[in-house]
Amino acid sequence: MCYGTIVDADGAPIDRGLALAMDAPRTVTGEDVLELHVHGSPVVARETLRAVLQAGARAAGPGEFTRRAFLNGKLDLSAAEAVADVIDAESRAAARAAQANLGGALRTAIVAARAELGAILEELAGAIDYPDEVPEPPRERVRAAAGAIAAQLAELAGDWERGRFVREGVSLAIVGPPNAGKSSLLNALLGEERAIVSEFAGTTRDVIEETFAVDGVQVRVLDTAGLRASDEPIERIGIERARRALGAAAVALVVVDGSRALDGDARAVLAQTRGRDRVVLFNKRDLGTAGYDARDDAERGALAGSVFDPATLAAVRAAIAQAGWQSETLDLARPHLASARQAGAVARAREALAHAQATLDAGEPVDPIVPELIGALAALGEITGAAATEALLDGVFARFCIGK
Repeated sequence: MCYGTIVDADGAPIDRGLALAMDAPRTVTGEDVLELHVHGSPVVARETLRAVLQAGARAAGPGEFTRRAFLNGKLDLSAAEAVADVIDAESRAAARAAQANLGGALRTAIVAARAELGAILEELAGAIDYPDEVPEPPRERVRAAAGAIAAQLAELAGDWERGRFVREGVSLAIVGPPNAGKSSLLNALLGEERAIVSEFAGTTRDVIEETFAVDGVQVRVLDTAGLRASDEPIERIGIERARRALGAAAVALVVVDGSRALDGDARAVLAQTRGRDRVVLFNKRDLGTAGYDARDDAERGALAGSVFDPATLAAVRAAIAQAGWQSETLDLARPHLASARQAGAVARAREALAHAQATLDAGEPVDPIVPELIGALAALGEITGAAATEALLDGVFARFCIGK
């Protein structure tokens, strides 16, 4: 490490900083690396970069450093993708999940499955190539081994959907009749005055989107216009947008005024959201409980409280978690599929194994399952990069920020 003056192409000083030389192969990319440490001024950083480029360097492409690390065996492809997931993480849970794959959790699971497939194929290849010397492996043992691998992949496939909640967050639509307290609830959950609150019904005309976290998982919340019958043109547009937001959301947070008897608008919203993942809050309990007391059996498990009560907000957050990720315990340290590409590869491997098992169940010879097992092996190899093509790598690293 050297301390000195960084100068431009004409020799004029830009900054005083550090030059850190790191020798291959013990670097992040496996190559010789030079790092320049300068002060954080955007001008200093820009002029330093300009001087480096004038000296003959070139700017790195998207993901180039991580791609070099993969090509030089420092990372497998699943860990390389996890680098981008760490950068893109918008919640504590997403960052922890990405760190698990960056640490090799997914690679370990895939390598183990490929090793088991390879062992089966070695036995079958020996029996096919040297039938007089090598006996054919017992069909039941082959089928049991293939079934065990398929079960492991099924568990990974199941974690893919749950993992999406961690990475992308859960979409939540706050819906209900006008003046039920939806915007007040949004403000309370966010801890800031984001939505306009008024005693006059119909104040919210458009969909407001914000985010907050529940147990480290990001929740993308949409505050919508009150759902009711209306002849007012602008309000009708807002109501239609609210209905679209409700249809697209993973969870509905239904807010009704529980202090007074339920009117037709409140009952319509409650009926419309039955049969889907939802949280129901009978609001304004401090003013009365007439609506809550008259609730139907479908709303027996609904919450009752006030959006200004911390205990009510805590109960709402807990209910969102319950409805949002289906009471699943999200083990963030467990290997998980982090992209549609990985999920597709596992799906192809599972399909190939299913065909192989069907062949064995039909009493066919063992030989025809070899291509299926090879196909499963290749599909899993795409996840770690053992069977990665140049086009596949281009697609993976295209999502990276410049140079990372």
